Amino acid sequence: MSRVPCMEAVVKVLESEGVDTVFGIPGAAILPLYAALQHSSIRHITVRHEEGGTHAADGWARVTGNVGVCIGTSGPAGTNMITGLYTALADSIPMICVTGQAVSSKLHQEAFQAVDIVEIAKPVTKWAVQLKEPAQAPWVFREAFRIARSGRPGPVLIDLPLDVQRGTCRYDPAVDAPLPVEVPRPLPQAVRRAVDLLSAARRPLILAGGGVIIADAHEELRRLAEHLQVPVQVTLMGKGAFPEDHPLFAGMAGIQTQTRWGNAAFLDSDLVLAVGARFGDRHTGDLDVYRGDRQFIHVDIEPMQLGRVFEPDLGIVGHARPVLAELLDEARARHAAPRRPGKWVRRVGELRRTLGRRDDFDDVPIKPPRVFREINEHFGRDTTFVTAIGLYQIWSGQFQTTFLPRRYLVCGQAGPLGWEVPAAIGVKTAHPEREVVVVVGDYSFQFLMEEVAVAAQYNIPFVIVMINNEYLGLIRQAEIPYDMNYAVDLHYGEGGIDHVKAMESFGCPARRVELPGDIRDTLAWASAEAARRRLPVLVEVMVEREANAAMGPALDAVKEFEPLPELIAVDWSD
Repeated sequence: MSRVPCMEAVVKVLESEGVDTVFGIPGAAILPLYAALQHSSIRHITVRHEEGGTHAADGWARVTGNVGVCIGTSGPAGTNMITGLYTALADSIPMICVTGQAVSSKLHQEAFQAVDIVEIAKPVTKWAVQLKEPAQAPWVFREAFRIARSGRPGPVLIDLPLDVQRGTCRYDPAVDAPLPVEVPRPLPQAVRRAVDLLSAARRPLILAGGGVIIADAHEELRRLAEHLQVPVQVTLMGKGAFPEDHPLFAGMAGIQTQTRWGNAAFLDSDLVLAVGARFGDRHTGDLDVYRGDRQFIHVDIEPMQLGRVFEPDLGIVGHARPVLAELLDEARARHAAPRRPGKWVRRVGELRRTLGRRDDFDDVPIKPPRVFREINEHFGRDTTFVTAIGLYQIWSGQFQTTFLPRRYLVCGQAGPLGWEVPAAIGVKTAHPEREVVVVVGDYSFQFLMEEVAVAAQYNIPFVIVMINNEYLGLIRQAEIPYDMNYAVDLHYGEGGIDHVKAMESFGCPARRVELPGDIRDTLAWASAEAARRRLPVLVEVMVEREANAAMGPALDAVKEFEPLPELIAVDWSD
């Protein structure tokens, strides 16, 4: 076996692991890796900020299901990656961040840009490691991919001292391959008990979390729900796990991103089968209300997730796909024919018909729900949406419809502002044939707006729909109980930043919309212009400045801000 530069071996590992694009910024301490990359089949996208690079790798990973890769040099490059690592860890996204490092002999001497990035990254990674020997290079990367994919997926950081990068190792790609990843199956007795509970319940729900999408288990979910005629809800991270136009779709429960009828259905349920959901606080709200008298079956690939928020009546450890498949097999063994829709399914359907929210406003300034009505009507089912954190995320969760997995991407738990544009770059790079739409707030857009230059440079087209209220809107609403409106107003001069001119400075088209009747035509223009010019295109929608989103402390205490229809009583008892 011949000796090769160890970074060439690393690049061979990346290629064999299915990585076709990496995002990063070269620097002096990472150049041996870049020297190997330049002769590879891997495309490199030079970002403008390392945090943007991590979010781009994150977006790439979310739509491909593979491990995203971001590369940076030493010192601040690694510290700039920490937010992206935290985001990936919180949302269970497989990603590898690679950092350069000063030579090993200088690490104790406070050398230029020498920081202990491994210790800094440990709390926000599944594994953080510094390469010590050139001979370990291909094997450390193999293990990094295995760890990133295994169990609950997540990020890994690999730190590469410059002298180690320059070394050689024995490596033959012909005798190497990705390490196997275990797909844990559930215990048969746990599956039987779960079907016992589902069969005994009068008003069961299936709650699909992000783990269903990560596991590519949406078809197994649909088949189980249809066989048992059990309505399905999704969490924010689970949007797309179940088509929202399906008769069994039961909405979304939560205290922020929720539907009225979803909360009502959840509160009426007597059993919840939660699959790949971690019971986040913005979903559950007050736990006494959330738990109520209903039973819970909690399915998760990570044993430590069971009982972490509250103790379920039955915990099942396993990968979502085989768990759902084996639940269906057990249900079919007991009753071969699918059930017919019963009173509970009809009840959920009645809630859907009577507990909606208005999105047909013609008001000026534009009310935000109207924007999402136009988004739903203009863009097709296969469109991939990317959104981040703020009032626009909450309105998006409440009003946007999603039909397919990996088509609605949101940084659900960490919620970093600025995530959307770089994530969209990763999405569009992975799937250039798809239409990609960024839904963003004005403040979040300003966080990493320099990444628009990356999309323009590499001709990566997508549509940006900006909900502009010239406020830190979510914080302004959160300040209401404090009787304050402080430090959140972004309006100044003639109206703050002119985002149209900002986009044009990057060489990208943009238009501002101030009338609701103009939204539809402007979205159509943006879609056509992005496709024609191969550039990101902005539609800036000026909305009501102090509009509030429906939310509250508990599922039964969500405050609404518009007139709503009364609940129609329906007899759904047996």
